Amino acid sequence: RGWASPPVWKGERMRLPHRLVAGVAVGVLGLIGLTGCSDDDSSGVSGNTSADADDDGEVSADEVLALARTTFDETSGVSLSLTTSDLPDGVDGLVAAEGVATHAPAFEGIATVSLSGSPFNVDPLVAVGGKVYASIPGVPITQEIDPQEYGAPDPAGLMDPDNGFSSILTATDDVEQGDTVRGGAGNKEILTEYSGTVAGDVVANIIPSAEGDFDVVYTIADNGELREARLTGVFYPDSDPM
Repeated sequence: RGWASPPVWKGERMRLPHRLVAGVAVGVLGLIGLTGCSDDDSSGVSGNTSADADDDGEVSADEVLALARTTFDETSGVSLSLTTSDLPDGVDGLVAAEGVATHAPAFEGIATVSLSGSPFNVDPLVAVGGKVYASIPGVPITQEIDPQEYGAPDPAGLMDPDNGFSSILTATDDVEQGDTVRGGAGNKEILTEYSGTVAGDVVANIIPSAEGDFDVVYTIADNGELREARLTGVFYPDSDPM
């Protein structure tokens, strides 16, 4: 969809619970169902790509992730759909969210957050022009928030080519290629899984509360576009991996 100009926001910046804002940011990192908005054609991962191929025309797993990063950084925007089914007991955080992020940088979407065991909607959640806005039940207007006060990043910063989400792709260690299946619209895409580990200090560049190593599984289409990323690790201090 096209990018809409932000509405005229009213009211003062408000403080939301730390876990709420951090939870939204953590969920945005745990991207499930990620689609590039670019219309540019790309050649297959196993064919003639921008990654260096061997004599058989194949590229290594590391080179595929490098290509996926380039594709991510060059796309006009990314449509995000994310969820977690194992939010640790006693943790306030994100249950589900969806939205659009662009290299403006900007983000626009909605989220469902669990707070004190009860889910509620954050609609809208908008980041543009270096500012972040949120609207929650019981508050009649959308107000500016400062995510840094809660140890969370500006969600628009997730598109930063240097320190955003795509940087995790090329920081993945011990990358291994997994199964290849057909999927996507009409089952026309060839999708391949790649697994590895990402150091906690790399993930912490995006989510400051992340700690320890993370297991990661990427699903990448044959045109080099990242379709899904599943990260498992400790996003919240003093909690089990999720």
